[in-house]
Amino acid sequence: MMIESIGTPVLYLGFTLLVIVLLAVDFVMLKTQGSHRVSVKEAAAWSVVWIAISLTFCAWFWWYLDGLFGREVANEKALEYLTGYLIEKSLAVDNVFVWITLFSFFAVPAAFQKRVLLYGVLGAIVMRAGLIYIGALLLAQFHWILYVFGLFLLLTGIKMLVLSTHEPNLEKNPILRWMRGHMKITNEYHGEKFFVFKEGMRYATPMFVVLVLVEATDLIFAVDSIPAIFAVTGDPFIVFTSNIFAILGLRAMYFLLADMAERFHLLKYGLAIILMFIGAKMLLLDVYKISTGIALGIVGLILLLSVAASLVTSRRSGPKAEDRTD
Repeated sequence: MMIESIGTPVLYLGFTLLVIVLLAVDFVMLKTQGSHRVSVKEAAAWSVVWIAISLTFCAWFWWYLDGLFGREVANEKALEYLTGYLIEKSLAVDNVFVWITLFSFFAVPAAFQKRVLLYGVLGAIVMRAGLIYIGALLLAQFHWILYVFGLFLLLTGIKMLVLSTHEPNLEKNPILRWMRGHMKITNEYHGEKFFVFKEGMRYATPMFVVLVLVEATDLIFAVDSIPAIFAVTGDPFIVFTSNIFAILGLRAMYFLLADMAERFHLLKYGLAIILMFIGAKMLLLDVYKISTGIALGIVGLILLLSVAASLVTSRRSGPKAEDRTD
């Protein structure tokens, strides 16, 4: 079976050029600002900017399709884009929480985190583009792959739910253990450098170790999230654009959540339930088709409830903690 797509070579090229321009602007601003601690206010402003750009693209996308294919197709495809974007954005939160754990474990200075995250986002874009291409090829040839994706997401969601209170032990991470056993690594940071020369020998810095682990987690989360969006749409162009826009705002999201991770402690449960819902949706595809609009509403409701529950429980536990210190 062939997957129908509204994506044309011109659309792909135009979107790729747009992403390159956005990344170039981001990189230039990073160089201009230099190493500095990103405030919550700055992170919030950038988050708003990235979301606004993503929604502006959606509006243009709808206008383009409305003029070319009619209102019905435009509404359907724009809704698929919005649903996919929301799903990818929500699943990216778990990715951010892992980054927070990594930076805390390696005590990465706040002023140096921006550079690692920039390369992390670049790596995530490349990896997701490759996985989307592979996923589209598989679905074009084998419809039953959807059931494999659905079962994988359902089991992943259950695993997240069961291990939600489990703290990862980075000391046992196989990648970290391999690097420590096969590379010369300095104990201290050398600014934002990934490598330095000492006594004529090249040493990796902890910054490089963190970068490798960030890229590894990007790959793991890409494997989880790409099947999720194929539950919403089989159009590779929509999968690609919604995924990339969700990734572009990851760095700002990290700095926004870095100091507030504990306040949203129940979000991981919501994300697990979202994965289970999407997995079930894919498994039931030929039995009962859940419309894109309903899926968007359910995902949005789960996110809203998990955020609200996190804020309510954190407020209730706050006074108790204060009372114990009095």
